[in-house]
Amino acid sequence: MTFDDTWLWHLRFGHLNFESLKFLTRKILVIGLSSINYPNKKCEFCILRQKHKDPFPKDKAWRAKKPLQLIHSDFCLVEVTSNGGSKYFITFIDDFSRKTWVYFLKNKSDACDVFKKFKYYLEKQSGYFIKILRTDWGTEFLLCDDFLKKYGIKHQLTVRYTPQQNSVVERKKRTVMDIVRSMIHSKNMPKSFWAEAVSCAIYVLNGCPTICNYGQTPYEIWIGKKSHISHLKIFGCLAYAHVPDVLKKKLDDKAKKKFFFFGYSHETKGYKLFNPDTGKVIISRDITFDE
Repeated sequence: MTFDDTWLWHLRFGHLNFESLKFLTRKILVIGLSSINYPNKKCEFCILRQKHKDPFPKDKAWRAKKPLQLIHSDFCLVEVTSNGGSKYFITFIDDFSRKTWVYFLKNKSDACDVFKKFKYYLEKQSGYFIKILRTDWGTEFLLCDDFLKKYGIKHQLTVRYTPQQNSVVERKKRTVMDIVRSMIHSKNMPKSFWAEAVSCAIYVLNGCPTICNYGQTPYEIWIGKKSHISHLKIFGCLAYAHVPDVLKKKLDDKAKKKFFFFGYSHETKGYKLFNPDTGKVIISRDITFDE
C-alpha cells in the first residue's frame, strides 16, 4: 500500500486514527484492507476538530450477554437545521455488540415514535427482544413509559446532571460529532449537511474495532461475519453517476456530472449522491468516484 493509499483509507474511515487502521489489518478484522503505513505528518482536520480523548474506565461495567439485552440511547440537538429539515438526532447502541443506529427528527416529541419503530424493526430482524433502555432524564423518553411497561422493558435513568453514567452513548456521540466536523470541514461543505455526515460516520464506526469488544467490530459481532470495506469512499467526494439509456437524450453526456457522495443506502446496495443543481439526493450503483 502506498502512502497515498494510507491517507485514502484514513479519510474513507471518517478520519479513523492510523493505529486503529493498522489494527484492522493486523487482526484481519475486515476484508479488502491491506497493510497500513504510518504517515510522517498528522491530519490537520483531526487536530483541529477532534478535541476529546476519553480515558480508559478503571472498573469494568456490567455488559450485556446477548443482543438487545441493554440499549443505550441519547438525544442530540444540533444548532443548524439539516438539509432535510431535521434539528435532532437520536442514537441507539446495543451494549452487547456496540452496534449503533441513528434516526433524525424534526421535533423532539417524535422520539417515542422513533423508538417504537426501532424496537419493532430490530426485534423482527434479530429474533431478540429489548430488555433494558438506558437514557438520561430527557422528557422525550419519559413519554414512552406506558409503552415500555406494556412490553416489559425496564427504563434505566441516569442520576440527574451526571450524563457520564450513560458513558457508552456519551462517548459515541462525541466521537461521531468529531468525525462529522472533520468530514464537513475537510470538504468545505455547508453545516446543513450534518445529518448525512452523521449517518455516514455511524456506518463507518460500525465497522471499526472497539476496545470493549477486544478489538472486534460491532458489525462482525452483530452479523457474525467480517465486513467487506472495498466499497468505502470519502464523504463529500465528487461522483459521476451514469444515467440509464431510457432517461438519456441523444445529445446528453454519458455520465451525469457534479454529484457528491453523501453516504451509503440502507435500503439497497447503492450510494447516496447529492445533486447540487437540484438539491436532491439520489441512490445509484453505477458510479465513477473522484476521491
